[in-house]
Amino acid sequence: MPPILLSPLVKWSFIALGGAMVVHWVVKEARRINEELDNARRVRVPIADQENRPTLRRDPRTGEYRP
Repeated sequence: MPPILLSPLVKWSFIALGGAMVVHWVVKEARRINEELDNARRVRVPIADQENRPTLRRDPRTGEYRP
């Protein structure tokens, strides 16, 4: 099988086109992932046992918060 001879300009054009396609795909994926993360941040998740949790109060001697 004879080797396919392409001019260097055509080879570099193919490389540039492939690189542009990869960059386009990466940017699209990054935007999709960021949109999913933003949507997940906006959702409020109710705390099931919130009324059973003790209230923390500050200890005046040590400054630590304790139940």
